[in-house]
Amino acid sequence: MTTTELFDRCKQRKQGPVVQQLDTSPTTTTRTTSTAVASEPEPSRARLGLWLGPLLAGAATLIWSGNFVIARALHEDVAPIQTAFWRWVIALLAILPFAARGLWQQRAAVRRHLGYITVAALLGVTLFNTLIYIAGQSTSATNLALIAAASPVLIAGFALIGGERPDARRTAGLLIALIGVVALVSKGSPAVLLGMDFATGDLWMLAATATFAGYSALLRRKPDTISGLSFLLATFIAGTVLLAPVYAVSLATQGGFTPHSGTVGALLYIGIASSAIAFFTWNKAVALIGATRAGIIYYLQPIFVAAVAYLAIGEATTPVQYVCMATILTGVAIGAKR
Repeated sequence: MTTTELFDRCKQRKQGPVVQQLDTSPTTTTRTTSTAVASEPEPSRARLGLWLGPLLAGAATLIWSGNFVIARALHEDVAPIQTAFWRWVIALLAILPFAARGLWQQRAAVRRHLGYITVAALLGVTLFNTLIYIAGQSTSATNLALIAAASPVLIAGFALIGGERPDARRTAGLLIALIGVVALVSKGSPAVLLGMDFATGDLWMLAATATFAGYSALLRRKPDTISGLSFLLATFIAGTVLLAPVYAVSLATQGGFTPHSGTVGALLYIGIASSAIAFFTWNKAVALIGATRAGIIYYLQPIFVAAVAYLAIGEATTPVQYVCMATILTGVAIGAKR
């Protein structure tokens, strides 16, 4: 063997391991990286929803509780259609500085899903609260809240159609809370329940409840390409546009209203708090924990309304109502727990 052949053979031996190392390094690196990525704790949506979702749903429910009292308080000063129209104008202006840029950037996605946004706006913006204000003309604040408490059952029904399956514990909580609400409506007397005669306002409130249930179920189908704030602003705009012709008719036939501190303060509350803030928190809650679970927390509304009505307009709460409220709280605690 010549010196050259010996040199070449030694060179091949030295290069062999290097080539092998280079060939296997990417595999090793990939495996290491994959293992590292797999072992990294990712923010869990379910874990976040464990506390944030119910908190947001409860906050929205609390804010909306004042809405029923205001609907009853405003019925002599402002026509219901005009109350609804100015509510959404104020809400639109309140979130415009925060959502306008995002909506413009996502305008292509909004155009693609304009039909979905229009239906959501019709149910959640145009109809829901307008029907509440019409109902407030001829029924009490407590009745408004009690009938609205049927929303969780309807929400669960719509969500079931959409593919959301509540488990046995959640269903049990829903039924226990429903029993509490029914007992609250009947004042604990089956005779009152059997002989109950719905007023016109109660029927309007039932219609409002159905529209809100449909809106809540639709939220789970919100396109991922549209952010929460952009969706909120888009539905506020669409809902206000749909209300505008009816507002013009109301203005022509019923006349306007004279603004004073009471009406302006009430409209600012329902525009900023009950619309911009509460709808954002409710939409986020449904995205985190689902429509059914958020709907169970909505059962807290009669409790919140009774407290607000007592503090604001002096509607008294009886011992039977306290027992019913405790039943509602038990059902909510069972059904809202993960």
